[in-house]
Amino acid sequence: MAQQWHATQVAVDETDDLIEACYRKGWTDGLPVVPPTPERVERMLSNTDRAPDELIASVPPKWGRATVEKVAINAVMAGCQPAYLPVVLTAVEAMTSEPFNLHGVQVTTSHVSPMLVVNGPVRKQLDINDSFNLFGQGWRANATIGRAVRLVCTNIGGALPGELDRAAFGHAGKYTCCIAEKEEESPWTALHVARGFQAAESTVTVFAGASPQSVNDHGNNTAEGILDTICAHLTSPGSSGGETLLVVGLEHAKTISSDGFSKADVQRYIADTTERYSEENLMLMVAGGPAGRWTIVVPGWGSPTSRAMTMALKN
Repeated sequence: MAQQWHATQVAVDETDDLIEACYRKGWTDGLPVVPPTPERVERMLSNTDRAPDELIASVPPKWGRATVEKVAINAVMAGCQPAYLPVVLTAVEAMTSEPFNLHGVQVTTSHVSPMLVVNGPVRKQLDINDSFNLFGQGWRANATIGRAVRLVCTNIGGALPGELDRAAFGHAGKYTCCIAEKEEESPWTALHVARGFQAAESTVTVFAGASPQSVNDHGNNTAEGILDTICAHLTSPGSSGGETLLVVGLEHAKTISSDGFSKADVQRYIADTTERYSEENLMLMVAGGPAGRWTIVVPGWGSPTSRAMTMALKN
């Protein structure tokens, strides 16, 4: 008989404030969480075909067992809707795969953290933001899906700041970081297609990302000009030269592609110009608001320390 891993119910006095009880138990990320009552957890579990006691993975550095039920509990606390649970489960599976090296990500003095990029039809089904304020506040799906993954890292993985989480500084993305690609507006193949999936598939890519950095180029009107600005940013002192995500804004993408640059051309140009980045370490996607000549650079932890992982959505 297969071993079963069920979450333990904790009795709380009916006069107690449940939010404060979660704080006392150390279950929060510093912000209030939704108390994970049995009824709420049951509703969360209603949106997956997986058994509650199915083991998704052991989460480092304390190697806590992330069962479907325990991930659902953290999704409740993060404020997720039940429809978000398959995305969270897929993200947990992706970030605990060996190439991602979650153990290293959790305990490093660097400030990288799991960042999620969602592709495919599920973006629209769940209303995951790919437009204005992409990395900012105001979108429930983005905020709570990313937060659920962080709570899994802390509550199941045991990466508490100052204890096993040794990040020297950290950044706001360690609360939550989940974005979607604006595939319909991109002149290039979508991120998940470039990584070997079909356009109609829904996927989650998990990337060990540091804090997003903005590249401002409102002056250049050629592909080479914009790419040279991006290259100058990438070669500034302190840049890792490792796996890096470029979130190209719509205006920049339009200008670059209008000059005949494919996604592969962009990767090749940056690799040749910087002489620091390899083409396979440059991940490109298109997203953001329709106005403004901006691109976002999300540095990684350095290759081959951690590799981004993409997985098809599982219900």
